[in-house]
Amino acid sequence: MGEAQVSLEHLFRVFTKPEHKDSKLAQIEQHLSDNILDFLSQHVVTKKTSLEEIEKDFSDSKVPESPEFVSTHAESLLDKLVAHSVNTYSPTFIGHMTSALPYFHLPLSKLMVGLNQNLVKIETSKAFTPLERQVLGMMHNLVYDQPQGFYDDHLHSAAHSLGAFCSGGTIANITALWVARNKLLGPQKGFSGVAKAGLAAAYRHYGINNLGVMCSKRGHYSLSKAVDVLGLGREQLLTVPAPKQTLDPAKALRIGRRYQEEGNKLLAIVGVGGTTETGHVDPLDELADVAEELGCWFHVDAAWGGATLFSARYRDRLKGIERADSVTIDAHKQMYVPMGAGMALFKDPQNANAVRHHAQYILRAGSKDLGATTLEGSRNGMAMMVYSALHIFGRKGYELLIDRSIDKAKDFAQMIDKAQDFELTTTPILSLLTYRVCPAEVQEKLKHVNAKTRNAINEKIDALVVAVQKQQREAGKSFVSRTRLEAPDYPSQCITVFRVVLANPLTSHNDLAAILAEQHLIAKETQAWKELMDFVRETETVAS
Repeated sequence: MGEAQVSLEHLFRVFTKPEHKDSKLAQIEQHLSDNILDFLSQHVVTKKTSLEEIEKDFSDSKVPESPEFVSTHAESLLDKLVAHSVNTYSPTFIGHMTSALPYFHLPLSKLMVGLNQNLVKIETSKAFTPLERQVLGMMHNLVYDQPQGFYDDHLHSAAHSLGAFCSGGTIANITALWVARNKLLGPQKGFSGVAKAGLAAAYRHYGINNLGVMCSKRGHYSLSKAVDVLGLGREQLLTVPAPKQTLDPAKALRIGRRYQEEGNKLLAIVGVGGTTETGHVDPLDELADVAEELGCWFHVDAAWGGATLFSARYRDRLKGIERADSVTIDAHKQMYVPMGAGMALFKDPQNANAVRHHAQYILRAGSKDLGATTLEGSRNGMAMMVYSALHIFGRKGYELLIDRSIDKAKDFAQMIDKAQDFELTTTPILSLLTYRVCPAEVQEKLKHVNAKTRNAINEKIDALVVAVQKQQREAGKSFVSRTRLEAPDYPSQCITVFRVVLANPLTSHNDLAAILAEQHLIAKETQAWKELMDFVRETETVAS
């Protein structure tokens, strides 16, 4: 083949058409189109490879001097990148909120990239802008269920916005709280508003010491980023202990009142619609009452659980979400869309104007440029992927997937309960759950010891869980993640647990049984198991 040449002819070809129909890139495309799971199973290596080894392939800091043939580069990507990537399609990859995707996203992604629309301004996204507005309207309707006339008036109104499309839940949460901040500290007679005058001037004008945001300790870490970026300060994120995994409304009201009595103002209460670690849902209806009483914004972070609204059977688990001033939903989670599709939805279409920006060359006053009310500027057309998924699945299709995931989590919880040497630590509300390996003998012992001894035993179990999780991950057959939390049975200390996300439609009952069996086999062969059992038996001897 020789070397790629630095010539306009070669570069023009790169811009217009592949090298030839049998090229490596064409082969990759064909294999992906025929069977994604088969492609990944053949190319993603399951053998143990350290991060340090992989880093060696990406250690040259110089930009390549000469061009490379596309096929040559594709071969290199297969060897260096694809081979060591995580196979998120695998039915035994159940540790994170990343799942298999429907095949149709592959060709549609190619179409999206080929069109290369920029949704910051209508001049570069003439058809994509109305499409994105419609998608936001569909999701707004799913959450808030307003009359048709409401959507007729606001869906394509240049003066209103039903929401903001974002790259993910972090930007969506920041956007929602940005709107809340600018609305609360908005312009008044003699004051131009926080957006122009800044926080210090706003605090002086409104007589505020600090501005705070409240959530439970199960709130997503993006909320800490939000108060940082918005200038409130991380110390003003009031995280309330949640031994039962949810934010207690009475406790929230008490803390909020005390905070405001000290000369501060509570900007927002954030209720979680599906926590990242356990999938629990805060009592949203009651928290909406608390927000009303405290006179603050109510935001619901439903990045994970928002898709539950598609299910007639389970949507009541998010009861009260329709009372939120703003809601975050990630389509790249349980809506099975590729990464980079989050949304912040606003109950009142007027509220987004609190962050409206204008510029002379784009975002002109009166235009329908989406960038006027979004934090991000240049953005791709990910809304098209959500639009297509909504049409191809339909509400009933999503309902089937959501119901199946939640039912599967219930089944797995029952399997864990029946397994002799495992302990369920949080019961699934949605399709997440946590559990740990804990020998039956140890479980019995924990019921009859004092708090100090129980804590010591739990620390030994923590070491066992860590050892099993690491070895299972390195073996490469399956993957569960781990976290530390206060479980209902052990409120006085944090314990280490396995965390499972059951969203992949390809995951079967047999896959789950195999994962448990593998964990049990690994556990009994670890030094941590032996040390735990010795410690428990020594404790028994001392006690007697």
